[in-house]
Amino acid sequence: MKRQFVIMFLVGSLMSTGILTAQNDSARIARNYSIDEVVVTGTRNETDIRHLPMTVSVINRKQIEQAFQPSLLPILTEQVPGLFTTARGVMGFGVSGGAAGSISLRGLNGGSGRLMVLIDGHPQYMGIMGHPIADAYQSLMADRIEVLRGPASVLYGSNAMGGVVNIVTRKMREDGVNTSANIGYGSYNTLQTEVTNRVRKGRFTSIVSGSYNRTDGHRSNMEFEQYGGYAKLGYGLSKTWNVWGDINITHFNASNPGSIFNPLLDADQHITRGMTSYALENHYERTSGALSFFYNWGRHKINDGYNPAEGKGPLAYRFNSRDNMMGLSWYQSVQLFRGNRFTAGVDWYRFGGEAWNKFVEGTRTGERVDIVDEIQDEVAGYIDFRQDIGQWLTFDAGLRFDHHSHVGAEWVPQVGLSFHLPASAEIKLSASKGFRYPLIKEMFMWGMANAELKPERMWNYELSFSRKFLQERLSFGINLFYIDADNLIVPAMVGDRQMNTNTGKAENTGFEIQAAYRISQLWSVDANYSYLHMENPIVAAPEQKLYAGAIFNKGRWNVSTGVQYIAGLYKSTVPVEKEDFVLWNIRGSYRASGWLSIWLRGENLLAQRYEINTGFPMPKTTFMGGVNVNF
Repeated sequence: MKRQFVIMFLVGSLMSTGILTAQNDSARIARNYSIDEVVVTGTRNETDIRHLPMTVSVINRKQIEQAFQPSLLPILTEQVPGLFTTARGVMGFGVSGGAAGSISLRGLNGGSGRLMVLIDGHPQYMGIMGHPIADAYQSLMADRIEVLRGPASVLYGSNAMGGVVNIVTRKMREDGVNTSANIGYGSYNTLQTEVTNRVRKGRFTSIVSGSYNRTDGHRSNMEFEQYGGYAKLGYGLSKTWNVWGDINITHFNASNPGSIFNPLLDADQHITRGMTSYALENHYERTSGALSFFYNWGRHKINDGYNPAEGKGPLAYRFNSRDNMMGLSWYQSVQLFRGNRFTAGVDWYRFGGEAWNKFVEGTRTGERVDIVDEIQDEVAGYIDFRQDIGQWLTFDAGLRFDHHSHVGAEWVPQVGLSFHLPASAEIKLSASKGFRYPLIKEMFMWGMANAELKPERMWNYELSFSRKFLQERLSFGINLFYIDADNLIVPAMVGDRQMNTNTGKAENTGFEIQAAYRISQLWSVDANYSYLHMENPIVAAPEQKLYAGAIFNKGRWNVSTGVQYIAGLYKSTVPVEKEDFVLWNIRGSYRASGWLSIWLRGENLLAQRYEINTGFPMPKTTFMGGVNVNF
């Protein structure tokens, strides 16, 4: 009954608003749109964002560079309403303990595999655990980031249940050679470095990057070290065909000090993540598509540590795992007739790995105790149909059939309408299904394992409005959404045993607002706000999130500042613990010459005492400064 009411409300709102407005101006006026409004995440091929019924946020390369952050996640937390990422220090996220590195979007947690991270459209997550690896997503590789807020399961299958973060890698757009280096140093002996070389000559393009980052951390036993590299080569076979391949390897060492209530020694992580992909693409006037292959792998060695105050000694074993994921994807998009776009595609994924404990001391030294060794397959086909109806309406519908080797099959539909109204106004309505297959760890690992788990399912209903004013210098958008999920995998007592079951539910409602105003050539401001109500709250999802920022550009100077307000952040749900805090950050750079810039970044300038994870106090004021060199 509640779902029917929501649907009727959204449809009624759309029809009344759209019809009344359209009647005022039957003649559509052509408008020009910036490149930031062309995205790939919603359809797999470049599409005008106006024709997508879902909500997509875009963070471009300029915004990434102005943040002076080695990792992409802090940038997303500021710029994307409804999205929140956790952390425990000035650098590094980790993969275990304190829910470190978790990403939540509209009350759905990426740490449980309900949010997908892509690199150029290819899934990136730990094969046996199912969650993203936050420390592998570095700023050096990204040309832009596209965040689809809401289910994207029609195109990307399982794990795209709550949304998608797509990292679109960098390209060299003009002939020439460019090399840049970024070096920074700051609080807690924190060092960040990055070197990037880009080449374009005729049909050949390349980009090669390397980075090294480290910190002592603001608490003892909180060191973090990371180094890695990224390379991408491309070649234009003709005007319509091109081929490219890339590889990304990141290694990091991290120490977990434990909570202040349970401090730990020797809680260390040594993790290597790798990714490679290859694609053959075609671009014709009426059709475009790609055939791509990708392979992801990981090696993890984790010591969970011990607390001597509790009379415990060093653990005699280490947790080890190897995981991998490979896939083959094909899609082709074609314009069948005027105003139409039809896309069909096929995906095949194989993922899994093994995990074990290895004893390193005591009488069992050298002994290996296996935890899991599992490989699973997912194969799917999908179609997406989009049709412009006159100049004022776009209809979109998609359907996916997905089959999992262990769980079975799933049908995934979505439908949406986009109204293109006078005065640069847009109204969109969508209904989409999301789903997630149970993870290998949920089915086969540790005491709560349950091999009979079924897929999680949800429906997302959304109504949005956006408009541009003052010769498109001012933009405004608002989104209303309702999420109804069931079959969620949660622990529950079955007889005398606690195990994973499909008994969880989620009912989330909320709204998101975004606004930006280019006041003059010197000044611009932007803001976003999100409100979230959860019937069943989860950790690391705030009820309210507000960001307001300003940018000043004049001559050689660039200065930006922003305030972020977080209210009702759930640190714990049993017992319920919430946190409110305000963060004030400032960033600035000075271009000393054509090849040298000096930058400074200050965070938490109000010296707020706050926690994102219970028992893990965040650092107070921190500073970083450095130089950018371009030649």
